[in-house]
Formats: sequence, C-alpha cells, structure tokens
Amino acid sequence: MKISTKGRYALTVMLDLAMNNEGKFISLKDIATRQEISNKYLEQIIAMLNKAGYLETARGNNGGYRLSKKPNQYTVGDILRATEGKLTPIDCVTEEGKCEKRKNCKTYSFWKGLDETINEYVNSKTLEDLMK
Repeated sequence: MKISTKGRYALTVMLDLAMNNEGKFISLKDIATRQEISNKYLEQIIAMLNKAGYLETARGNNGGYRLSKKPNQYTVGDILRATEGKLTPIDCVTEEGKCEKRKNCKTYSFWKGLDETINEYVNSKTLEDLMK
C-alpha cells in the first residue's frame, strides 16, 4: 500500500485547518501558501474533503474553509479514505475482493493481519494527536 500525494496533502490540509482554527474561515490561498501546494491541486483535495463532509465553506471576501468538527473527531484513517479509498494492502481481504483461492491460501492470514494492523493504526490517530 502506498499513500498518494493527494492522501498526504489531504492530511496536511486538515492539520493546517486544525492548527489555524480561530473560528474564522481560512482562504484556499492562505493554506496553499503555508503548505506550498498549488491552488489548482489544493482545489481537488478540498473538493474531496468537502464531499466527505469534513469542511464548512463560505464564499465571498471572508470566505474559505474550516473544519466542520473538532480535531479529535477526525481520524487519520477517515481523512486518508476520503482521498485514497480503501487502505487495504491487497484486494483479497476486502468484501468485494473475494478470491476463489482464499480457503486454501497460505498467505491470506498474513494479508488480513496486515490490513487490520494498518486500519487499527490509522484509526487510532486523530488530528488532535498530530497537533501535539
């Protein structure tokens, strides 16, 4: 499993919004400048996070973005899944990825364990944890 740039930047953007949360909306330009991410790429990431319901948005001069919940209510796993989809290391461990060989597969339990370990870890960390 490899986390893409979108996933890494999504986590960075959410952390930026959490750390700069003063109750006001934060402009896309300000986030892009602080994090050295192009506005165009940031728009794509923000759209995914907004679609997941993680952001509040406002238009106009004082518009921008802010978290829709408190930092301790966002897990790293949720943020990564909003941009990456499933975080499974191999398809056969998913409900949709059932493999005909699973019953006799000598490596299935390894992949299943790795999947559980990854998900337990990313689900155990919140934005608040990363802020500390």
